[in-house]
Formats: sequence, C-alpha cells, structure tokens
Amino acid sequence: MAVESHETPIGALWLRVEQGALAQLSWTRPDGPKMEPSVEDVPALAQTRSWLDAYFGGRFEPFPILLQPAGGAFYQRVWQALLAIEPGQTRTYGEVAQALGSGARAVGNAVAANPIPVIIPCHRVVGKSGLGGYSGDGGLTTKTQLLRLEGALPGEA
Repeated sequence: MAVESHETPIGALWLRVEQGALAQLSWTRPDGPKMEPSVEDVPALAQTRSWLDAYFGGRFEPFPILLQPAGGAFYQRVWQALLAIEPGQTRTYGEVAQALGSGARAVGNAVAANPIPVIIPCHRVVGKSGLGGYSGDGGLTTKTQLLRLEGALPGEA
C-alpha cells in the first residue's frame, strides 16, 4: 500500500494505492498503516498523478490503472454506471437509478459514499432541479468547478 498527496486546483488530494490499483482519493489523509510502497504501487501513483494533471489541464482521458473502491455490490454497480458518464455530460440521480432498476435515494447514498471522487465522476450526477450535493471538500463549490472544467455545468454553454 502507498499513500501520497498530490496538489490540484481543488486542493491537495490524497491517493491510496493497493496492489497496483487506486483504492481511494480524498481530501484528507486516508487511515491505515504506514508502509513502504510496493514496486507495483509506485507506477500506479505516478500514473494517477499524471492523469490528475491531464484532467485539470482539460484533457479527459480514460483512467490508466485499475480502480478498487471498497463497497458492496450495489455501490459497485452505481460506481460503474458513473464511469460510463462521459466528461461534459451529466445524469440525474433518477436517471442513474432508472438505468439500474433502483431508487434515486439509494443511488444518492452510493454516490455520496464514492471513495474515488473525480476519477469515478460522482460530480456528474445532479438533481432533477439543481446540482444536488457533493460530499467532497468544498461541497457544491468543488462540484461546480469540476463541471465547469468539463463544460457540463447545467445552464451554461
């Protein structure tokens, strides 16, 4: 396991990589034992940093390494659905729920529990009559920044 901070336009983001896969991205240092990164974790950290730099530079490329967010089967399904939302697009909680045969509230809970925001693009899920919420640091200000970066802010060209 390796944990490292990376500075971005939305603040310092902490990255946690385990066995060569990104397991967590957060605004606070992830809990866990302090360990030397394994040989497979070092390239994964470098690729994640590079991807974040490209993303915040306006280049929206597929994420290059495996994602391993911790969560139950339903949450995993929701997070996979979020990965299918292209940069510059949004979906409502209801639309995601309908696609999964679920309810909007259950989808909202899974979106809020996303352990890899930005990369698993929970910011692209909006309410039917507004932005909804955002559990990342800065709340709706951060969500607005991310949507604006992607050109997806509802009501703006």
